[in-house]
Amino acid sequence: MNHLIKPLSVAILAAFAATAAPTVLAQGKDLKVALIAGKTGVMEAYAKETETGFMMGLEYLTGGKMEINGRKLKVIVKDDQSKPDLGRTLLAEAYGDDQVDIAVGTTSSGSALAMLPVAKEYRKVLIIEPAVADAITGDKWNKYIFRTARSSMQDALAAASLLKQGSVGFLTQDYAFGRDAIKAGKEALSATGSKAKVVHEEYAPMTTTDFTASAQRLFDALKDKPQPRLLQIVWAGPNPMNKLADLKPERYGVLLSPGGNILPVMKTWKNYAGTEGAIYYYYGFPKNKMNDWLVAEHTKRFKSPPDMFTAGGMAAASAVFAALSKAPNANGDQMVAAMEGMSFETPKGSMSFRKEDHQALQPMYHFRIKKDQKNEWDILELVREIPASELPLPVRNKR
Repeated sequence: MNHLIKPLSVAILAAFAATAAPTVLAQGKDLKVALIAGKTGVMEAYAKETETGFMMGLEYLTGGKMEINGRKLKVIVKDDQSKPDLGRTLLAEAYGDDQVDIAVGTTSSGSALAMLPVAKEYRKVLIIEPAVADAITGDKWNKYIFRTARSSMQDALAAASLLKQGSVGFLTQDYAFGRDAIKAGKEALSATGSKAKVVHEEYAPMTTTDFTASAQRLFDALKDKPQPRLLQIVWAGPNPMNKLADLKPERYGVLLSPGGNILPVMKTWKNYAGTEGAIYYYYGFPKNKMNDWLVAEHTKRFKSPPDMFTAGGMAAASAVFAALSKAPNANGDQMVAAMEGMSFETPKGSMSFRKEDHQALQPMYHFRIKKDQKNEWDILELVREIPASELPLPVRNKR
């Protein structure tokens, strides 16, 4: 009889192992995240900051372990070169070939818009960061789309809240981001009850380096209109603020009004002390534990403070961490249910995904360019934080 015991025990153990293995493997399976960014081209600086912030965010949230509930986190980074066709292809590759559980991207609004249907096709979540086009959470939206980035309308509402009257001319780039931003800007003035009137819109090619003709058209449109006369600059990439200033807008009583920008651009604005605007993030404004860590660590590692897209990358990492913690099976539909209305901590403080369109509701900041600057990064002073409750962001999807 004894000779039968060993084979029988082995058979039972083998059967048990066969049934148990899938569960063990499922529990130990790596969690995969795709980060798609425009690392090549005009938005390279934005993409680099996003990636840095995203990886630092995951480091902070996992205590350096890069795992969630014992499962390793693997980040796959892809460069879409800010090209819509490539963005769409890379996201399909991430969902299909790489089998990622969730994706984040991308830098260009045009590429982000091209990626939205892919998330729906694969029934997997795509977190938009840092693209801002309103259509992303508007008429092009689907339920798998969440955005940690601010939208064009959030930018516009913050800027409009600072302008109560006068005349406005817009200068922007002639592509999805620029046209969306100006449309939002005009609507925001109305939504905030401003009496300011838009008198001209100037759309320049993305590669423009000579702004003489564009500026003169704006000056001519503004010069006889009610004051204050603002030339509002909405520009992605190298900002034309200094080139416009060289054309002496003050001859026409025109004030330049820049939106917030990345630190390497803003540090060239030292000659415009007192100029005010609205910004998504500046490292010295938020006061919370996460931002304190980001500022300290980024300064230690890179000899400079974190920038606006670094903070955005960290916000996206926080949303990914919260989503995978709440929906450990990483099923797309379960993740959507877990993320709707979800709050998560960011360098700007707490954000929440609005259930209706999955746009992250968040504060903005009213800034003034400092007169006395202690160093090259000591650029802005806070006038006040503009809470999300003061930004009447409309719901524009067809849900």
